[in-house]
Amino acid sequence: MIISQNIDLKRFNSFCISAKVRNMITINDDKLITQALSSIDLEELIILGGGSNTLFTKDIYENILFINTSGIEIIKEDKHNAWVKINAGENWDYVVEWALDRDLGGIENLSLIPGKVGAAPIQNIGAYGSEIKDLLEEVQAIEIKSCQKKTFSNAECQFSYRNSIFKEKKNQYIILSITIKLSRNKHKINSSYQDIKAEISKNNISKPSIRDISNLVKKIRRQKLPNPDKLANAGSFFKNPILCSSSFEAVHKLYPDIPHFYLDESNVKISAAWLIEQCQWKGKSINGASVHNRQALVIVNNGNASGRNILELSQKIKKTVIDKFNIKLEEEINIL
Repeated sequence: MIISQNIDLKRFNSFCISAKVRNMITINDDKLITQALSSIDLEELIILGGGSNTLFTKDIYENILFINTSGIEIIKEDKHNAWVKINAGENWDYVVEWALDRDLGGIENLSLIPGKVGAAPIQNIGAYGSEIKDLLEEVQAIEIKSCQKKTFSNAECQFSYRNSIFKEKKNQYIILSITIKLSRNKHKINSSYQDIKAEISKNNISKPSIRDISNLVKKIRRQKLPNPDKLANAGSFFKNPILCSSSFEAVHKLYPDIPHFYLDESNVKISAAWLIEQCQWKGKSINGASVHNRQALVIVNNGNASGRNILELSQKIKKTVIDKFNIKLEEEINIL
């Protein structure tokens, strides 16, 4: 356990926002979490992982618990599947590569997602037709108030689109590890996403492997999304709105070209990027914060924006979308 005081959080968030924190407690071993919790005011606690989904808009006077635990192991296996336990501080994309190197599939559509493993169940991370809920067997966590360990089944995580019980009950649990079930059938793939289908056809891949799918996903992501190592961003800033069928039909009647996907008979997911583009925000910049010129869902820090600048731009976007479409955008990122 390492305690640091009055440090700049710029290197701990992918927006590269400077913000001072009073105390940062770095945890490299789960066994030290209880000790850390007993020494601080639990009402003034923020849990931080990779910072790839966080926007700091001010200095932090609460205590930050920085989860930096590592470890991946196969805890059970048979000829068809392997159950893999991963500690919360592991880098997500490293885990994907670890699985692919062992011909373990099911995770390949989630390639190149930034951040740490602990955030995966909180956000129910997803991309290109897959979500972590499709793989997850259980989550081990510690309840902050009681300092007691608890194991959550997939159902108990209450997963929904970019949401979970851990996000709903913010700062009530610290994720320790997750266990996911991966397949040993390296040709059992998920190519349902249209962009993946197009790339398979374009590259004349007759029997794509899990490694092929991963490489295609990486290619698609690199074409559409800015690299946070080169242009500071946190990926998609907003969720894609989900409308009830009657609300969607009213919008669809006015805007027949709106991209959409029927989740079921009652709910329709629509493209937030399309809404933002129709409001003429794509590529626009205000006070050093910009809407990316290739992907309107992404807000970037051009190098001199503050967290407040980025927040103000996002609020302007939300207002114009609700004024034009009467649809409220919801942030995907965590704003502090």
